[in-house]
Amino acid sequence: METNEFEKAKVFSFNESIDYSDGGIVSKTLLKKQSGNISLFSFARGEALSEHTAPFDAMIIVVDGKGEVIIGGKSFILETGQNIIIPANISHAVNAVEKFKMVLTMIKSN
Repeated sequence: METNEFEKAKVFSFNESIDYSDGGIVSKTLLKKQSGNISLFSFARGEALSEHTAPFDAMIIVVDGKGEVIIGGKSFILETGQNIIIPANISHAVNAVEKFKMVLTMIKSN
């Protein structure tokens, strides 16, 4: 049974595990569990995830480039090595200021 998760007990680099796609967004699932998910994304410059809400907290880790995260109407510019936590049930969006890669960790509540 294929799970689309990353192989376990194998060393990897976030930055080298996903490529950019001209004019698009690429995503890969690292782990998918009932308690939450960890996904890796790459964004071409100008691409975006539109405003939405989620019923759980999420953390973004920027592993390459520069992106804008808008949380509850407030804009945050994040660059390589920076992180932000998005609270549950708060409207948020992600925009690629330049091409960038991020890890998204979502933790579900009981």
